[in-house]
Amino acid sequence: MATHSPQDLDLLLSKLAGDDSFRQSFLKDPQLALGGLGIKLDASQIPSIRSLPAKEVIAADRHAIQGKVESAAGAVPFFLSGQR
Repeated sequence: MATHSPQDLDLLLSKLAGDDSFRQSFLKDPQLALGGLGIKLDASQIPSIRSLPAKEVIAADRHAIQGKVESAAGAVPFFLSGQR
């Protein structure tokens, strides 16, 4: 499992919180969308059913999400379930 830098996470959260086109691409083909940001992800890490929280939720929780991911070795952004 790859690890990602805090800068990778910040860029990803920024795109997920504010870029509708990226969000659509991310849901359709996460590996391709992340690759466009220079983030490599193994296909086995991608869930078959994907959803994202609202942009506003990601933006509001951005710092908390960063802290959680930074503290979990090897964590990936797919902990964003979109469930409330």
